[in-house]
Amino acid sequence: GGHLSGQNLKAFRKRVQPIFQNPFESFSSRKTADTYLFETARNILGAENKKVARAAVEEALTNVGLSAERVIGRYPNQFSGGELQRVSVARAMIPQPELLVADEPVSMIDASLRMNVVNLFKQLRDEFGVNILYITHDLSTAYYVSDRIAIMYRGRVVEYGPSAEILRNPAHPYTELLLDSVAKIGEKWNEMVRLPDLETKEYA
Repeated sequence: GGHLSGQNLKAFRKRVQPIFQNPFESFSSRKTADTYLFETARNILGAENKKVARAAVEEALTNVGLSAERVIGRYPNQFSGGELQRVSVARAMIPQPELLVADEPVSMIDASLRMNVVNLFKQLRDEFGVNILYITHDLSTAYYVSDRIAIMYRGRVVEYGPSAEILRNPAHPYTELLLDSVAKIGEKWNEMVRLPDLETKEYA
């Protein structure tokens, strides 16, 4: 550990980036969404040159499936919840962090659009090697995006291990309670969370 201040804090922010629960509360309605992207490029990445900042923003947007034309100059209320959360992820990816801390990142998004964002996290993990601390009450999405799961109860970790093992053989009553709130795990669990009809396109 170390004291987080000054240059240490700036370095920490580059390595660790948050993604918050409600994308509509993460952006001011008075600013265009791209304002946050360019501020991140300048303040954390240190891209003072406009061309360098623009390139970093465009790359981050491309990585989350959005175009610069779709985002730049638009206000938060001009996006769907799923799109705006993708903008949040793009902002977090600009510094090329080692760790994303995603706090209930799909709970405030319409159910029909959640799998788009969940698949994005899986893509970032598999294709870009980003470590993700995915905080959720939804064990189905946790299983889908995580290699390992920690179950917390009353502020303490009561169970921890490989995702499949935790969900197939729960050792703590609270884990069993969480499992009762989602579909039962069986041989076709992966197919259940990847059903094509859960993939809803977001149109401009």
